[in-house]
Amino acid sequence: MTTSPGALSHLKVLDLSRVLAGPWCTQILADLGADVVKVEKPGEGDDTRKWGPPFVKDAAGNNTEHASYYTAANRNKRSVTIDMAKPEGQALIRQMAAQADVLVENFKVGGLKKYGLDYASLQAVNPRLIYCSVTGFGQTGPHAERAGYDLMIQATSGMMSITGRPDDVPGGGPQRVGVALTDIFTGVYSATAILAAIETRHRTGTGQHIDMALLDVGMAILANQAASYLNAGIVPQRQGNSHPSLAPYQDFPTADGSMLLAIGNDGQFARFCTAAGHPEWAQDPRYASNTLRVQHREVLIPAMAEVTRTRSTAEWIALLEDKAVPCGPINDIGQAFADEQVQARGLAIAQQREDGLAIRSVASPIRLGDYPAQLRHAPPTLGQHTDEVLAELGLDAARIAALKQGGVV
Repeated sequence: MTTSPGALSHLKVLDLSRVLAGPWCTQILADLGADVVKVEKPGEGDDTRKWGPPFVKDAAGNNTEHASYYTAANRNKRSVTIDMAKPEGQALIRQMAAQADVLVENFKVGGLKKYGLDYASLQAVNPRLIYCSVTGFGQTGPHAERAGYDLMIQATSGMMSITGRPDDVPGGGPQRVGVALTDIFTGVYSATAILAAIETRHRTGTGQHIDMALLDVGMAILANQAASYLNAGIVPQRQGNSHPSLAPYQDFPTADGSMLLAIGNDGQFARFCTAAGHPEWAQDPRYASNTLRVQHREVLIPAMAEVTRTRSTAEWIALLEDKAVPCGPINDIGQAFADEQVQARGLAIAQQREDGLAIRSVASPIRLGDYPAQLRHAPPTLGQHTDEVLAELGLDAARIAALKQGGVV
């Protein structure tokens, strides 16, 4: 475990969020050194603690009761169990908020007001508090009070309409992305917004309320597909693994499976044609530019597929990498973690909890030269740090025992 100061080691973060978008945000801050205290419901905790299978396996390879989903977004945090439905619990959280720099929550709009834990209430206690609310549809608008889940947002935003194969081919129809992409990106955008608010606080001395919505993020990450509609009036359609604006830029069959070609310019295409034994393709007026290749992809792609079937995936990669033609295997996740570059970058990490259970996760991709991401705490057991955090608030052992007896913590 790392003990040296992190880039954000001066920040205290109160995490009232659960599931993925909020916890992903706070894990980013925690990896960078912030002291993140995660408040969970006594006896239950974050919903994802029960989202299994799969479950974390022990040293003997047996399933434990700990869902692996929870471990993906909760390392480097301290877990405290507090019942915010009780007035004493609300008072404890207000006391923690008074000492915090940042609070992250993902309750429904107005859901924390009845507990006196909304932005207005806590801003009065701590004017420097940066309060980040993560909801499905935002704090305003006709759908603000709706609950929002990643799958719903992928459907509502149009993401599913451009993911998958066309309706008229086998397996066609809208598909969700294989991970909760909108949740993840909302976590990243939220962390970015929090850092911007911290920078602003350096000038103003006060915090602010951040309104983060999964729908807003889901629309934003449509990127070039949204631009196609907004600027050209084109409603993008599903087209499998091909690209709407590039060709050839997709999967191709090989003698023993498939490979990925990501040809992004005319020079790369010409080098592929030469390596594949068809230099005439690069001179063909139908394929002379990317725009022309996109227009004639119905002829080009089948012709290329006939050629790519003549070699194995490994043979194509060896041939094309030497010619600076972007290509690669289509790995499953196990193969991805076995990749020599993934291993060289140290992307699979392990942390051991106090109970001896080893928890594995993916390393932070943020590589700061002087203040790198840290590994301080494995994803905690439910309420693991309750006594520790309450003691830091100034509560003695007798008071903590009384709170436990009353079911507050």
